[in-house]
Amino acid sequence: MDTVRLDPSDNVVTATRALPAGSEVEGIRTSALIPSGHKIATAAIATGVPVRKYAQLIGYAAGDIAPGDHVHTHNVAFRNTEAEYEFATDLRPVDMVPAVQRDTFMGYRRDNGTVGTRNYIAIVTSVNCSATAARMIADHFTPEVLADYPNVDGVAAFVHGTGCGMAGDGDGFEALQRVMWGYARHPNHAGVLMVGLGCEMNQIDWLLEAYGLKQGPLFQTMNIQSVAGLRRTVELGIGKVRAMLPLANQARRTPCPASELKVALQCGGSDAWSGITANPALGFACDLLVAQGGTGVLAETPEIYGAEHLLTRRAVDRATGERLVDLIRWWEDYTARNKGSMDNNPSPGNKKGGLTTILEKSLGAAAKGGTSPLMGVYKYAEPVRAAGFTFMDSPGYDPASVTGQIAGGCNLVCFTTGRGSAFGSKPAPTIKVATNSDMAARMSEDMDVDAGTILTKGVSVAEKGREIYALFLAVASGAPSKSEAQGLGDHEFVPWQIGAVM
Repeated sequence: MDTVRLDPSDNVVTATRALPAGSEVEGIRTSALIPSGHKIATAAIATGVPVRKYAQLIGYAAGDIAPGDHVHTHNVAFRNTEAEYEFATDLRPVDMVPAVQRDTFMGYRRDNGTVGTRNYIAIVTSVNCSATAARMIADHFTPEVLADYPNVDGVAAFVHGTGCGMAGDGDGFEALQRVMWGYARHPNHAGVLMVGLGCEMNQIDWLLEAYGLKQGPLFQTMNIQSVAGLRRTVELGIGKVRAMLPLANQARRTPCPASELKVALQCGGSDAWSGITANPALGFACDLLVAQGGTGVLAETPEIYGAEHLLTRRAVDRATGERLVDLIRWWEDYTARNKGSMDNNPSPGNKKGGLTTILEKSLGAAAKGGTSPLMGVYKYAEPVRAAGFTFMDSPGYDPASVTGQIAGGCNLVCFTTGRGSAFGSKPAPTIKVATNSDMAARMSEDMDVDAGTILTKGVSVAEKGREIYALFLAVASGAPSKSEAQGLGDHEFVPWQIGAVM
Protein backbone atom coordinates (compact mmCIF):
# COMPACT_ATOMS: atom_id res chain seq x y z
CA MET A 1 0.00 0.00 0.00
CA ASP A 2 1.80 3.12 -1.25
CA THR A 3 -0.93 5.62 -0.32
CA VAL A 4 -3.80 6.12 2.09
CA ARG A 5 -7.12 7.69 1.10
CA LEU A 6 -9.11 8.77 4.14
CA ASP A 7 -12.45 9.50 2.45
CA PRO A 8 -13.86 8.98 -1.07
CA SER A 9 -14.56 12.72 -1.35
CA ASP A 10 -10.90 13.68 -0.73
CA ASN A 11 -8.94 15.08 -3.68
CA VAL A 12 -5.60 14.08 -2.13
CA VAL A 13 -4.05 10.86 -0.83
CA THR A 14 -1.10 10.44 1.56
CA ALA A 15 2.08 8.59 0.57
CA THR A 16 3.07 5.82 3.00
CA ARG A 17 6.66 5.88 1.71
CA ALA A 18 8.80 8.17 -0.41
CA LEU A 19 7.59 7.90 -4.01
CA PRO A 20 9.91 8.85 -6.90
CA ALA A 21 8.62 11.04 -9.73
CA GLY A 22 6.69 8.91 -12.19
CA SER A 23 5.30 6.50 -9.58
CA GLU A 24 1.83 5.23 -10.43
CA VAL A 25 -0.78 6.10 -7.80
CA GLU A 26 -4.51 5.45 -8.28
CA GLY A 27 -4.15 5.43 -12.06
CA ILE A 28 -2.05 8.62 -12.24
CA ARG A 29 1.69 9.31 -12.14
CA THR A 30 3.47 11.52 -9.65
CA SER A 31 5.01 14.61 -11.20
CA ALA A 32 7.76 14.96 -8.55
CA LEU A 33 9.32 13.14 -5.61
CA ILE A 34 6.68 12.75 -2.86
CA PRO A 35 8.17 12.41 0.64
CA SER A 36 6.63 9.89 3.01
CA GLY A 37 3.59 11.35 4.75
CA HIS A 38 3.03 14.01 2.12
CA LYS A 39 -0.01 14.52 -0.09
CA ILE A 40 -0.60 13.81 -3.78
CA ALA A 41 -3.41 15.34 -5.84
CA THR A 42 -5.65 12.66 -7.35
CA ALA A 43 -7.70 15.14 -9.38
CA ALA A 44 -7.18 18.55 -10.94
CA ILE A 45 -7.61 21.31 -8.32
CA ALA A 46 -8.04 24.74 -9.87
CA THR A 47 -6.78 27.94 -8.23
CA GLY A 48 -8.97 28.84 -5.26
CA VAL A 49 -10.68 25.44 -5.10
CA PRO A 50 -10.73 23.70 -1.69
CA VAL A 51 -8.18 20.97 -0.95
CA ARG A 52 -9.93 18.18 0.96
CA LYS A 53 -8.67 15.52 3.37
CA TYR A 54 -10.65 13.68 6.08
CA ALA A 55 -13.67 14.78 3.96
CA GLN A 56 -12.92 18.29 5.29
CA LEU A 57 -11.39 21.50 4.02
CA ILE A 58 -7.65 21.81 4.75
CA GLY A 59 -6.83 24.80 2.49
CA TYR A 60 -7.23 26.26 -0.98
CA ALA A 61 -5.18 25.74 -4.12
CA ALA A 62 -2.79 28.70 -4.45
CA GLY A 63 -2.39 27.85 -8.15
CA ASP A 64 -3.63 25.20 -10.52
CA ILE A 65 -2.73 21.75 -9.19
CA ALA A 66 -2.59 18.83 -11.64
CA PRO A 67 -3.27 15.19 -10.83
CA GLY A 68 -0.06 13.62 -9.49
CA ASP A 69 1.33 16.90 -8.12
CA HIS A 70 2.85 17.18 -4.66
CA VAL A 71 0.34 19.12 -2.53
CA HIS A 72 1.97 21.12 0.26
CA THR A 73 2.88 24.59 1.48
CA HIS A 74 4.14 25.70 -1.95
CA ASN A 75 0.72 25.41 -3.57
CA VAL A 76 -1.85 25.47 -0.75
CA ALA A 77 -3.17 28.69 0.83
CA PHE A 78 -4.73 29.15 4.28
CA ARG A 79 -7.82 31.20 5.10
CA ASN A 80 -9.51 31.78 8.46
CA THR A 81 -12.46 29.45 8.98
CA GLU A 82 -16.02 30.55 8.31
CA ALA A 83 -17.88 27.51 9.62
CA GLU A 84 -21.62 27.32 10.14
CA TYR A 85 -21.83 25.85 13.61
CA GLU A 86 -24.30 23.20 14.67
CA PHE A 87 -24.82 22.29 18.30
CA ALA A 88 -25.66 18.91 19.87
CA THR A 89 -26.48 17.35 16.47
CA ASP A 90 -24.00 14.45 16.69
CA LEU A 91 -24.52 13.07 20.19
CA ARG A 92 -23.60 9.39 20.35
CA PRO A 93 -24.80 7.66 23.52
CA VAL A 94 -22.09 6.19 25.75
CA ASP A 95 -22.58 2.57 26.79
CA MET A 96 -21.57 3.12 30.41
CA VAL A 97 -20.00 0.24 32.33
CA PRO A 98 -21.98 -0.43 35.54
CA ALA A 99 -20.16 0.87 38.61
CA VAL A 100 -19.75 -2.61 40.12
CA GLN A 101 -18.05 -3.86 36.94
CA ARG A 102 -15.64 -0.99 36.42
CA ASP A 103 -11.91 -1.49 36.04
CA THR A 104 -9.68 -0.48 38.91
CA PHE A 105 -6.17 0.83 39.44
CA MET A 106 -4.04 1.18 42.55
CA GLY A 107 -4.26 4.85 43.52
CA TYR A 108 -3.87 7.16 46.50
CA ARG A 109 -7.23 8.09 47.99
CA ARG A 110 -6.86 11.53 49.63
CA ASP A 111 -8.80 12.83 52.62
CA ASN A 112 -10.90 15.11 50.39
CA GLY A 113 -12.00 12.15 48.24
CA THR A 114 -9.79 12.84 45.23
CA VAL A 115 -7.45 10.14 43.92
CA GLY A 116 -3.79 10.49 42.99
CA THR A 117 -1.64 8.34 40.75
CA ARG A 118 1.62 9.54 42.34
CA ASN A 119 2.70 10.70 45.81
CA TYR A 120 4.94 13.78 45.59
CA ILE A 121 5.82 16.66 47.86
CA ALA A 122 5.64 19.85 45.78
CA ILE A 123 7.49 23.13 46.15
CA VAL A 124 5.45 25.74 44.27
CA THR A 125 6.82 29.22 43.61
CA SER A 126 4.78 32.41 43.34
CA VAL A 127 7.42 34.29 41.31
CA ASN A 128 10.63 33.76 39.35
CA CYS A 129 12.56 35.43 42.19
CA SER A 130 11.97 32.40 44.45
CA ALA A 131 12.82 29.80 41.79
CA THR A 132 16.42 29.27 42.90
CA ALA A 133 15.38 28.77 46.52
CA ALA A 134 12.77 26.20 45.49
CA ARG A 135 15.24 24.25 43.37
CA MET A 136 17.86 24.27 46.13
CA ILE A 137 15.30 22.88 48.59
CA ALA A 138 14.19 20.16 46.17
CA ASP A 139 17.78 19.27 45.21
CA HIS A 140 18.55 18.46 48.84
CA PHE A 141 16.18 15.50 48.70
CA THR A 142 18.27 13.09 46.66
CA PRO A 143 17.31 9.43 46.16
CA GLU A 144 19.63 8.61 49.05
CA VAL A 145 17.79 11.01 51.39
CA LEU A 146 14.41 9.69 50.23
CA ALA A 147 15.39 6.02 50.60
CA ASP A 148 13.77 5.95 54.04
CA TYR A 149 10.44 7.05 52.53
CA PRO A 150 9.62 4.43 49.86
CA ASN A 151 6.03 5.63 49.40
CA VAL A 152 7.13 9.14 48.39
CA ASP A 153 7.81 9.51 44.66
CA GLY A 154 9.99 12.58 45.10
CA VAL A 155 10.23 16.24 46.02
CA ALA A 156 9.52 18.35 42.92
CA ALA A 157 10.05 22.09 42.45
CA PHE A 158 7.53 23.87 40.19
CA VAL A 159 9.21 27.11 39.17
CA HIS A 160 8.39 29.61 36.44
CA GLY A 161 9.46 32.91 34.92
CA THR A 162 6.55 35.15 35.83
CA GLY A 163 4.59 36.29 38.91
CA CYS A 164 5.68 39.94 38.82
CA GLY A 165 5.86 42.67 36.18
CA MET A 166 2.22 41.86 35.44
CA ALA A 167 -1.21 43.35 36.08
CA GLY A 168 -2.79 42.41 39.40
CA ASP A 169 -6.02 41.37 37.72
CA GLY A 170 -7.23 40.18 34.33
CA ASP A 171 -6.67 37.01 32.32
CA GLY A 172 -2.95 36.59 33.01
CA PHE A 173 -3.11 37.05 36.77
CA GLU A 174 -6.20 34.87 37.13
CA ALA A 175 -4.66 32.08 35.03
CA LEU A 176 -1.47 32.04 37.14
CA GLN A 177 -3.48 31.92 40.37
CA ARG A 178 -5.55 29.01 39.01
CA VAL A 179 -2.33 27.16 38.15
CA MET A 180 -0.93 27.69 41.63
CA TRP A 181 -4.19 26.60 43.27
CA GLY A 182 -4.40 23.55 41.00
CA TYR A 183 -0.89 22.40 41.89
CA ALA A 184 -1.36 23.22 45.57
CA ARG A 185 -4.42 20.97 45.72
CA HIS A 186 -3.46 18.34 43.15
CA PRO A 187 -4.27 14.78 44.24
CA ASN A 188 -0.77 13.63 43.21
CA HIS A 189 0.70 15.86 45.94
CA ALA A 190 0.79 14.58 49.51
CA GLY A 191 2.35 17.82 50.75
CA VAL A 192 2.99 21.33 49.42
CA LEU A 193 5.42 24.11 50.32
CA MET A 194 4.79 27.48 48.63
CA VAL A 195 7.79 29.81 48.36
CA GLY A 196 7.62 33.49 47.45
CA LEU A 197 9.88 36.53 47.56
CA GLY A 198 7.51 38.88 49.37
CA CYS A 199 7.10 41.98 47.21
CA GLU A 200 5.85 40.34 44.02
CA MET A 201 2.54 41.07 42.34
CA ASN A 202 1.42 37.44 42.72
CA GLN A 203 1.10 37.43 46.51
CA ILE A 204 0.78 34.03 48.20
CA ASP A 205 -1.55 35.51 50.84
CA TRP A 206 -3.96 36.65 48.12
CA LEU A 207 -4.08 33.09 46.78
CA LEU A 208 -4.75 31.66 50.24
CA GLU A 209 -7.57 34.13 50.77
CA ALA A 210 -9.10 33.77 47.29
CA TYR A 211 -9.17 29.97 47.34
CA GLY A 212 -9.63 29.33 51.05
CA LEU A 213 -6.33 27.47 51.45
CA LYS A 214 -5.38 26.72 55.07
CA GLN A 215 -1.88 26.02 56.35
CA GLY A 216 -1.18 22.79 58.21
CA PRO A 217 1.43 20.05 58.58
CA LEU A 218 1.25 19.17 54.87
CA PHE A 219 0.68 22.68 53.50
CA GLN A 220 3.21 25.41 54.34
CA THR A 221 4.18 28.83 52.93
CA MET A 222 7.09 31.23 53.34
CA ASN A 223 8.65 34.35 51.76
CA ILE A 224 12.38 34.98 51.31
CA GLN A 225 12.15 38.57 52.55
CA SER A 226 10.33 37.57 55.75
CA VAL A 227 12.70 34.68 56.48
CA ALA A 228 15.63 37.09 55.95
CA GLY A 229 17.47 35.84 52.89
CA LEU A 230 18.08 32.98 50.50
CA ARG A 231 20.29 30.78 52.68
CA ARG A 232 17.91 30.85 55.64
CA THR A 233 14.94 30.27 53.32
CA VAL A 234 16.58 27.16 51.88
CA GLU A 235 17.45 25.85 55.34
CA LEU A 236 13.94 26.50 56.67
CA GLY A 237 12.39 24.99 53.56
CA ILE A 238 14.43 21.81 53.88
CA GLY A 239 13.26 21.53 57.46
CA LYS A 240 9.62 21.99 56.50
CA VAL A 241 9.82 19.33 53.78
CA ARG A 242 11.71 16.96 56.07
CA ALA A 243 8.83 17.24 58.54
CA MET A 244 6.32 16.40 55.81
CA LEU A 245 8.08 13.25 54.62
CA PRO A 246 6.99 10.84 57.40
CA LEU A 247 3.39 11.99 56.97
CA ALA A 248 3.51 11.67 53.17
CA ASN A 249 5.07 8.25 53.50
CA GLN A 250 1.99 7.00 55.34
CA ALA A 251 0.00 7.10 52.09
CA ARG A 252 -0.78 3.69 50.61
CA ARG A 253 -2.13 2.63 47.22
CA THR A 254 -5.60 1.07 47.35
CA PRO A 255 -7.96 -0.18 44.60
CA CYS A 256 -9.75 2.78 42.98
CA PRO A 257 -12.25 2.76 40.09
CA ALA A 258 -11.11 3.89 36.65
CA SER A 259 -13.72 6.65 36.95
CA GLU A 260 -11.19 8.50 39.13
CA LEU A 261 -8.78 8.88 36.21
CA LYS A 262 -8.60 12.28 34.53
CA VAL A 263 -6.35 12.04 31.48
CA ALA A 264 -4.82 14.99 29.63
CA LEU A 265 -5.03 14.30 25.88
CA GLN A 266 -2.00 15.90 24.27
CA CYS A 267 0.05 15.85 21.05
CA GLY A 268 3.31 17.41 19.94
CA GLY A 269 5.84 17.03 17.17
CA SER A 270 2.94 15.87 14.96
CA ASP A 271 3.22 14.44 11.48
CA ALA A 272 0.83 13.29 8.75
CA TRP A 273 0.25 9.99 10.56
CA SER A 274 -0.88 11.63 13.81
CA GLY A 275 -4.46 11.92 12.58
CA ILE A 276 -4.44 8.43 11.04
CA THR A 277 -2.85 6.21 13.70
CA ALA A 278 -2.00 7.53 17.19
CA ASN A 279 -4.69 10.19 17.62
CA PRO A 280 -7.63 7.97 16.61
CA ALA A 281 -6.22 5.20 18.82
CA LEU A 282 -5.99 7.60 21.76
CA GLY A 283 -9.54 8.72 20.93
CA PHE A 284 -10.70 5.11 21.20
CA ALA A 285 -8.93 4.81 24.57
CA CYS A 286 -10.63 8.03 25.67
CA ASP A 287 -14.03 6.55 24.77
CA LEU A 288 -13.20 3.44 26.83
CA LEU A 289 -12.27 5.67 29.77
CA VAL A 290 -15.47 7.70 29.43
CA ALA A 291 -17.51 4.47 29.46
CA GLN A 292 -15.85 3.73 32.81
CA GLY A 293 -17.00 7.09 34.17
CA GLY A 294 -13.57 8.69 33.74
CA THR A 295 -12.57 11.97 32.12
CA GLY A 296 -10.54 12.90 29.05
CA VAL A 297 -9.37 16.52 28.73
CA LEU A 298 -8.52 17.77 25.24
CA ALA A 299 -6.71 21.12 25.02
CA GLU A 300 -4.56 23.25 22.64
CA THR A 301 -7.25 25.56 21.25
CA PRO A 302 -5.19 26.66 18.21
CA GLU A 303 -4.86 22.98 17.30
CA ILE A 304 -8.58 22.36 16.98
CA TYR A 305 -8.95 25.41 14.72
CA GLY A 306 -10.72 24.21 11.59
CA ALA A 307 -12.12 21.18 13.42
CA GLU A 308 -14.10 22.98 16.12
CA HIS A 309 -17.31 22.63 14.08
CA LEU A 310 -17.04 18.86 14.52
CA LEU A 311 -16.75 19.30 18.30
CA THR A 312 -19.70 21.70 18.59
CA ARG A 313 -21.89 19.03 17.02
CA ARG A 314 -20.84 16.75 19.90
CA ALA A 315 -21.49 19.39 22.59
CA VAL A 316 -23.98 18.14 25.15
CA ASP A 317 -25.95 21.38 24.75
CA ARG A 318 -25.80 24.67 22.86
CA ALA A 319 -24.26 26.61 25.76
CA THR A 320 -21.31 24.21 25.91
CA GLY A 321 -20.77 24.45 22.16
CA GLU A 322 -20.95 28.23 22.20
CA ARG A 323 -18.29 28.38 24.91
CA LEU A 324 -15.99 26.55 22.51
CA VAL A 325 -16.81 28.95 19.66
CA ASP A 326 -16.12 31.91 21.96
CA LEU A 327 -12.62 30.50 22.58
CA ILE A 328 -12.01 30.27 18.83
CA ARG A 329 -13.05 33.89 18.33
CA TRP A 330 -10.80 34.99 21.22
CA TRP A 331 -7.84 33.24 19.61
CA GLU A 332 -8.52 34.82 16.22
CA ASP A 333 -8.51 38.24 17.88
CA TYR A 334 -5.48 37.38 20.05
CA THR A 335 -3.33 36.34 17.09
CA ALA A 336 -4.52 39.28 14.94
CA ARG A 337 -3.69 41.93 17.52
CA ASN A 338 -0.26 40.37 17.98
CA LYS A 339 0.26 40.45 14.21
CA GLY A 340 0.20 36.69 13.87
CA SER A 341 -1.93 34.12 12.13
CA MET A 342 -3.67 30.96 13.25
CA ASP A 343 -1.60 29.26 10.55
CA ASN A 344 1.67 30.13 12.34
CA ASN A 345 1.02 26.67 13.81
CA PRO A 346 2.00 24.06 12.33
CA SER A 347 5.71 24.25 13.10
CA PRO A 348 8.56 23.60 10.62
CA GLY A 349 8.84 20.04 11.98
CA ASN A 350 5.12 19.47 11.46
CA LYS A 351 5.43 20.65 7.85
CA LYS A 352 8.42 18.44 7.21
CA GLY A 353 6.26 15.55 8.45
CA GLY A 354 3.61 16.33 5.83
CA LEU A 355 1.22 18.73 7.59
CA THR A 356 0.47 21.73 5.41
CA THR A 357 -1.96 24.00 7.31
CA ILE A 358 -3.37 24.34 10.81
CA LEU A 359 -6.68 23.12 9.39
CA GLU A 360 -5.13 19.78 8.42
CA LYS A 361 -3.27 19.51 11.72
CA SER A 362 -6.40 20.29 13.72
CA LEU A 363 -8.53 17.68 12.00
CA GLY A 364 -6.00 15.05 13.05
CA ALA A 365 -5.49 16.50 16.54
CA ALA A 366 -9.21 16.55 17.35
CA ALA A 367 -9.32 12.77 16.86
CA LYS A 368 -7.70 12.40 20.31
CA GLY A 369 -11.11 13.21 21.78
CA GLY A 370 -12.80 10.09 20.42
CA THR A 371 -16.53 10.18 19.69
CA SER A 372 -18.17 10.74 23.11
CA PRO A 373 -20.29 13.83 23.82
CA LEU A 374 -18.46 17.04 24.80
CA MET A 375 -19.54 17.49 28.41
CA GLY A 376 -17.74 20.70 29.39
CA VAL A 377 -15.49 23.53 28.17
CA TYR A 378 -13.09 25.10 30.67
CA LYS A 379 -10.78 28.08 31.04
CA TYR A 380 -7.04 27.47 31.23
CA ALA A 381 -6.17 25.69 34.52
CA GLU A 382 -9.80 25.77 35.69
CA PRO A 383 -10.84 22.73 37.76
CA VAL A 384 -12.41 20.15 35.43
CA ARG A 385 -15.52 19.02 37.27
CA ALA A 386 -17.53 17.22 34.55
CA ALA A 387 -16.90 13.54 33.89
CA GLY A 388 -16.61 12.38 30.29
CA PHE A 389 -14.95 14.07 27.32
CA THR A 390 -14.10 17.71 28.04
CA PHE A 391 -12.07 20.58 26.57
CA MET A 392 -9.71 23.11 28.19
CA ASP A 393 -8.53 26.35 26.59
CA SER A 394 -4.74 26.50 26.21
CA PRO A 395 -1.98 27.39 23.76
CA GLY A 396 -0.65 24.71 21.42
CA TYR A 397 2.74 24.92 23.15
CA ASP A 398 2.95 21.56 24.93
CA PRO A 399 4.51 22.53 28.30
CA ALA A 400 2.09 25.42 28.81
CA SER A 401 -0.88 23.33 27.70
CA VAL A 402 -0.07 20.35 29.94
CA THR A 403 0.59 22.67 32.89
CA GLY A 404 -2.99 23.92 32.57
CA GLN A 405 -4.42 20.41 32.24
CA ILE A 406 -2.57 19.18 35.33
CA ALA A 407 -3.68 22.27 37.26
CA GLY A 408 -7.23 21.39 36.20
CA GLY A 409 -6.88 18.03 37.96
CA CYS A 410 -5.46 15.63 35.36
CA ASN A 411 -3.64 12.84 37.16
CA LEU A 412 -2.31 11.23 33.96
CA VAL A 413 -1.10 12.55 30.58
CA CYS A 414 -1.14 10.75 27.22
CA PHE A 415 0.96 12.41 24.51
CA THR A 416 1.02 11.39 20.85
CA THR A 417 3.96 12.35 18.65
CA GLY A 418 5.12 11.74 15.11
CA ARG A 419 8.42 13.57 14.89
CA GLY A 420 9.47 12.42 18.36
CA SER A 421 8.94 14.67 21.38
CA ALA A 422 11.15 14.47 24.48
CA PHE A 423 8.46 15.48 26.94
CA GLY A 424 7.49 14.35 30.40
CA SER A 425 5.55 15.86 33.27
CA LYS A 426 5.24 15.97 37.03
CA PRO A 427 3.31 15.26 39.13
CA ALA A 428 1.14 13.49 36.51
CA PRO A 429 3.22 11.02 34.47
CA THR A 430 3.20 11.15 30.66
CA ILE A 431 2.57 8.15 28.39
CA LYS A 432 4.03 8.59 24.88
CA VAL A 433 2.38 7.17 21.75
CA ALA A 434 4.38 7.13 18.51
CA THR A 435 2.48 7.67 15.25
CA ASN A 436 4.91 5.71 13.07
CA SER A 437 7.06 2.63 13.60
CA ASP A 438 10.30 4.14 12.24
CA MET A 439 10.35 6.81 14.92
CA ALA A 440 9.12 4.37 17.58
CA ALA A 441 12.13 2.14 16.87
CA ARG A 442 14.56 5.06 16.67
CA MET A 443 13.34 6.54 19.99
CA SER A 444 12.42 3.28 21.71
CA GLU A 445 13.58 4.55 25.11
CA ASP A 446 11.06 7.41 24.87
CA MET A 447 7.98 5.80 23.32
CA ASP A 448 5.56 3.66 25.35
CA VAL A 449 3.32 2.62 22.45
CA ASP A 450 3.94 2.15 18.71
CA ALA A 451 0.73 3.12 16.92
CA GLY A 452 2.53 2.87 13.58
CA THR A 453 1.62 -0.82 13.53
CA ILE A 454 -1.87 0.30 12.47
CA LEU A 455 -0.25 0.96 9.07
CA THR A 456 2.64 -1.49 9.00
CA LYS A 457 0.98 -4.57 10.52
CA GLY A 458 -2.73 -4.00 10.05
CA VAL A 459 -3.46 -3.61 13.75
CA SER A 460 -6.90 -2.04 14.20
CA VAL A 461 -7.42 1.37 15.79
CA ALA A 462 -9.62 -0.34 18.38
CA GLU A 463 -6.92 -2.86 19.32
CA LYS A 464 -4.31 -0.14 19.69
CA GLY A 465 -6.78 1.95 21.69
CA ARG A 466 -7.31 -0.93 24.11
CA GLU A 467 -3.52 -1.19 24.49
CA ILE A 468 -3.32 2.50 25.38
CA TYR A 469 -6.22 2.23 27.84
CA ALA A 470 -4.56 -0.75 29.56
CA LEU A 471 -1.44 1.39 29.93
CA PHE A 472 -3.55 4.10 31.60
CA LEU A 473 -4.38 1.62 34.37
CA ALA A 474 -0.83 0.28 34.67
CA VAL A 475 0.90 3.67 34.84
CA ALA A 476 -1.79 5.04 37.16
CA SER A 477 -1.02 2.09 39.45
CA GLY A 478 2.66 3.02 39.67
CA ALA A 479 4.36 1.48 36.62
CA PRO A 480 6.83 4.11 35.35
CA SER A 481 6.24 5.50 31.87
CA LYS A 482 9.27 5.82 29.58
CA SER A 483 9.54 9.59 30.09
CA GLU A 484 9.14 9.19 33.84
CA ALA A 485 11.87 6.54 33.98
CA GLN A 486 14.25 8.99 32.27
CA GLY A 487 13.57 11.72 34.82
CA LEU A 488 11.61 14.13 32.64
CA GLY A 489 9.16 16.52 34.25
CA ASP A 490 11.22 18.88 36.39
CA HIS A 491 11.45 21.64 33.77
CA GLU A 492 8.12 21.29 31.93
CA PHE A 493 6.06 23.41 34.35
CA VAL A 494 5.25 26.48 32.19
CA PRO A 495 2.20 28.55 33.18
CA TRP A 496 0.69 30.34 30.18
CA GLN A 497 1.79 33.98 30.34
CA ILE A 498 -1.07 36.11 29.03
CA GLY A 499 -0.84 39.88 28.74
CA ALA A 500 1.82 42.55 28.93
CA VAL A 501 5.09 42.16 30.84
CA MET A 502 5.61 45.49 32.60
